[in-house]
Amino acid sequence: MARAYKILIVEDEKPIADILEYNLEKEGYDVRAVYRGDEAVDVAGDFMPDLILLDIMLPGIDGLSVCRQVRQQMDCPIIMLTAKDAEIDKVLGLELGADDYVTKPFSTRELLARIKAQLRGRAFAAKEKQSSKQTGDSLEIDRDFFTVKRQGRVIDLTQREFELLDFLASNPGKIFSREELLKKVWGYDYFGDVRTVDVTIRRLRVKIEETPGNPQYILSRRGLGYYFKG
Repeated sequence: MARAYKILIVEDEKPIADILEYNLEKEGYDVRAVYRGDEAVDVAGDFMPDLILLDIMLPGIDGLSVCRQVRQQMDCPIIMLTAKDAEIDKVLGLELGADDYVTKPFSTRELLARIKAQLRGRAFAAKEKQSSKQTGDSLEIDRDFFTVKRQGRVIDLTQREFELLDFLASNPGKIFSREELLKKVWGYDYFGDVRTVDVTIRRLRVKIEETPGNPQYILSRRGLGYYFKG
């Protein structure tokens, strides 16, 4: 029997956490819930979740700080839960390494769809292992080990950053619109918007480019989208 995916809920409103835990366990997930930000990082390290549902407003330390610290330990998908509609919170969460965000109140059905899309992307990446591929003079993508190196140094990427880079590098020179990248990389039923692509591209450039403001690998064509310069 296949191992159940493990999901960590970090939510200080216990009624919401209980509802999430009930619905996720009903779907067959192995679920653990914590209610404080200062507990979340340690629990994540012990539990090793496949996905984290992370509220922004938490006692102890806030969800953005939790996201930053978790990203230093693991690359599992993180979906931020927030009651705020402010643009800055969504963008900052993505900048810190979150893969998606959901604004409260949200429907359980939509959240489950987003969770499945994130986990399906991880499973697809694991299944699509190929031999190492040199993508440029100093950038190497290794699908066997899920790693990226620049000039021989391993670069720490999240799952979504790796998948986006790998997809673009597998289609050198081809321009993809933001909508196409949402569909191809995030999944057909992904509910996000194009800002998610822009923020993830920006994160990638900071990590893989020698000069992010003058990128060598991931380029853009105004009004059209992004492409990888092979």
